[in-house]
Amino acid sequence: MSDPQRLTISATSTTGRIWALVKPYWQSEEKGSAWLLTLVVVGMNLGLVYLLVLLNEWNNAFYNSLQNKDYAQFKMQLQQFAILALIYIAVAVYQIYLRQLLQIRWRRWLTDAFMADWLANRNYYRLELSNQGTDNPDQRIQEDVNTFTSMTLGLALDLMKSVVTLASFVTILWGLSGAFAVAIGGRDVSIPGYMVWFALLYAIVGTWLAHKLGRPLIGLNYNQQRFEADFRYGLVRLRENAEGVAFYRGENDERRGLNERFEHVIANFRGLMSCGKRLNWFTNVYDQLAVIFPFIVAAPRFFNGSLQLGGLMQTASAFGRVQDALSWFVSAYASLASWKATVDRLTSFHEAIQRASTAEDGITVSAQPARDIAATALAVRLPNGQPLLDDVAAVLPAGSNVLVTGPSGIGKSTLFRALAGIWPFGGGQVAMPANATTMFLPQRPYLPLGTLREVVAYPSGAAGFSDADIRRALGDCGLDQLSAHLDEAHRWSQRLSPGEQQRLAFARVLLNRPDWLFLDEATSALDDAMEQRLYGLLRERLPGTTLVSIAHRPTVASFHTLRLRLAREAAGTTVSLEPLAQAAPAPA
Repeated sequence: MSDPQRLTISATSTTGRIWALVKPYWQSEEKGSAWLLTLVVVGMNLGLVYLLVLLNEWNNAFYNSLQNKDYAQFKMQLQQFAILALIYIAVAVYQIYLRQLLQIRWRRWLTDAFMADWLANRNYYRLELSNQGTDNPDQRIQEDVNTFTSMTLGLALDLMKSVVTLASFVTILWGLSGAFAVAIGGRDVSIPGYMVWFALLYAIVGTWLAHKLGRPLIGLNYNQQRFEADFRYGLVRLRENAEGVAFYRGENDERRGLNERFEHVIANFRGLMSCGKRLNWFTNVYDQLAVIFPFIVAAPRFFNGSLQLGGLMQTASAFGRVQDALSWFVSAYASLASWKATVDRLTSFHEAIQRASTAEDGITVSAQPARDIAATALAVRLPNGQPLLDDVAAVLPAGSNVLVTGPSGIGKSTLFRALAGIWPFGGGQVAMPANATTMFLPQRPYLPLGTLREVVAYPSGAAGFSDADIRRALGDCGLDQLSAHLDEAHRWSQRLSPGEQQRLAFARVLLNRPDWLFLDEATSALDDAMEQRLYGLLRERLPGTTLVSIAHRPTVASFHTLRLRLAREAAGTTVSLEPLAQAAPAPA
């Protein structure tokens, strides 16, 4: 039974979808350490703002000491600056360190949540079959989760810092600004705290222009991540199928396909460049004007003598802090666009997982006390709805090995998957024996990453088998040469030939001892002698295991007692279960 989902994304608004990704970690089993780290990081962030306020006040005293040529005051201010700077550096360093610690803990939890939901209920398999628009799940779990946790913490803390900075410095700037007299209609109108209003107006105009110029970046960033992942997938696929490409001499075709994928990367990146150039032009002009703007606005009061040099520098510093805080959206727009694209990729991916998890299977698989597998009114469909088999009724008796036969393309492998309980498309019922273990051997075995002992023991785990058991299983399957390499980790799917891989899969069966074993052309890469040897091993070593095989060689039939025959008739596909004329006795 799979674990309940730890993430649920049902909101339609952007804010709701973001909250659905953020909230669960702070309500999880790690909420204690999560909240403690969060509060410490937030407290240090606020401490940095307070230190900035102290440094702003230091500006006034320091520049006044220069204007007054007060050397004693000058030395004292340098000492004060050294103390403030050291404290600021220490807090800044540990604030980043603890934020990264919070980030990696959150990423670990969120990655585990995505992987658990993706693997639960065979959602990973259903998504691949139905092609529900979830491209590159590997990239979404690895890269997008990392980007999301990093950018969410960074943007949230920066926004909070900007808000607190604004609240802290707007009061300072208001007091330093004084009143600004403007003649309107022949009357002098005094505007209190005028520099605050100038900063607000400057930021509002800048924010509006940044949004207009940078809005296309959201879609462009989303597509860039997808195209980059598609290109990387093509490269990985070529590496994993290097031998097949080499046999076909398909390098030119592979290069053409990879170039097509890379052209999508280049074309979209050019769009990012163009949009980014416009936004960068604006932000750079905006930032440079912000350097001189407060001096221009405050200059009249300085030159009329109502403001000293220290006051001017403090005013300019306070204005810069207020303007930076108000302009957070302008400065962070490119990052926000990339972050929003990442949020969309993660939420759409998990929504697809949820749809796959909650979708009702047309084929109902249930447990029954009997030891047999029974199909009732079974209809098998392809994912696009195309019918393969209709109204199949058959009972596969435990202990009676069954050979599945029929012409190519009739649906043997798909029926196989339905009987094994992993095919969701169709209708009817399949009753499986309660607590029975099953194994499925396809034509191309799955070899996971890891040491050879882990590959052979899959999926039970190597801890349950001794070295002697593993070596015996390998030797029985004609793989004695591998016994000396149990602790070596290689890409075994590329290191071993197809025949060796199929023999290794049989060694895996001998170790795991399933109650039901489904073999789909599992010996197609082997010669007749090795095929008979392996089937003989199954009959000898696993007398309690029921075999269900798809095979075309007549020699395989001798190890089975029943035939499940699929045939095309005018009225459709028929399925019949009949005894085989001859069956080989189990080897002594």
